[in-house]
Amino acid sequence: MRTAIFPGSFDPITFGHIEIIERGLKLFDCVIVSIGLNSSKKALFDENLRMKWIKTYFAHEPKVQVSSYNSLTVDFAKEKQAEFILRGVRNASDAEYESHISRLNFHLNKNIETVVLLCNPSLAHISSSFVREIYRYGGSLKGLVPDIILEDLEKLQSSQNI
Repeated sequence: MRTAIFPGSFDPITFGHIEIIERGLKLFDCVIVSIGLNSSKKALFDENLRMKWIKTYFAHEPKVQVSSYNSLTVDFAKEKQAEFILRGVRNASDAEYESHISRLNFHLNKNIETVVLLCNPSLAHISSSFVREIYRYGGSLKGLVPDIILEDLEKLQSSQNI
């Protein structure tokens, strides 16, 4: 079985992430969407909420699993018996960053390959960072995140008076 982990913060998951996952499903028997609990980043949305969003969106897809981890990505991949790390890039700076991370991961574990997919150009402007910023200022997230997330975010905004 060809298994890949797709690591990220998914704070929140966007249509850019979803596109990479869906394309990854054509390459792998299983894609484990892996929420990394990054000690240097403070997430805006709770880990359980992020997991719920991903599980709900992909409920129809048995080849998608969702998990979280608090370790080195290659160690988590090994724990999950994944031979691949799936990544997506939007632009040249993403490619440069992913190149460095891929080399470091290969240094740490030569049995785990990184597979990088170029995102659809129509989605290249979407990032979780931008989505969080738009959310903080009450802008529309339509077309950036799935409707199931929009509904939850609208409820959160009205309860927090953001």
